[in-house]
Amino acid sequence: MPELPEVERLRRTLVRALTGARFDHVRLNRADLRAPFPPGFARALRGQRVRALRRRGKYLLAELVSGDILIMHLGMSGWFRVEKTTPRARRRRDPNRDLETRHDHVVFSMSSGKTVTFNDPRRFGVMDLVAANHLAGHRTLGRLGPEPLSRAFDADALARRLSNRRISLKAALLDQRVVAGIGNIYASEALHHARLSPFRLASTLAGARHTARDARERLVDAIKSVLRRAIALKEGDRARAARFRVYEREGEPCPTPGCRGTIARAWQAGRSTFYCATCQR
Repeated sequence: MPELPEVERLRRTLVRALTGARFDHVRLNRADLRAPFPPGFARALRGQRVRALRRRGKYLLAELVSGDILIMHLGMSGWFRVEKTTPRARRRRDPNRDLETRHDHVVFSMSSGKTVTFNDPRRFGVMDLVAANHLAGHRTLGRLGPEPLSRAFDADALARRLSNRRISLKAALLDQRVVAGIGNIYASEALHHARLSPFRLASTLAGARHTARDARERLVDAIKSVLRRAIALKEGDRARAARFRVYEREGEPCPTPGCRGTIARAWQAGRSTFYCATCQR
């Protein structure tokens, strides 16, 4: 599943095609994704202009001039493709391209001259349309924790969210109510940067003791650092493995200076966790 850095990079790509542009045509190639589209979804979007495109956690939010918000979530396998709009009558049939586009479920033709297509093989993505004043009460968005790159996310905010959470620290970071946008990859990376065990009880970071505060300050700093670095890296800049310190590096030496440990892999709540048992406590 794409995590916050991937969604933010995608947002920056889509801004050029969507912001300030009007939905000239909306084509739905099926009646649902993870859930059915709202009644009249395509009709409600046609003619609307996008005022701004922002991100909330792993969600993309297109603010429309009408005051409505187009909510988009990539799910497990969803992605957007941006292409120059070409009249359909002029397109030559290409069997190979037909295979690539068979999971194109939503197609936005924009007044910017761009066609923005949502492709989702597993159909776990989400699209919804809500009034802006209903966003805070949205069943998912209304429950999200603070944005990890915002000033609101600091050691005290993390302490409040972890108070009485008798689950592992890794599991707590994956809970979008604790902090929005962190997934399996960057939870492992941040915990290694902060030298904290993924198996540690989350509530131990919420205490008033100096050691607890020091640990959560390290974790907050690590979360911000790994996310900013991941956003800055463009696809293709480096090999995937070189982007991460521990993720998918099982059996390799720990990269922490002076540590003689080895990266291990464990299962937590059905997800792979990569960590160093020597330096992560």
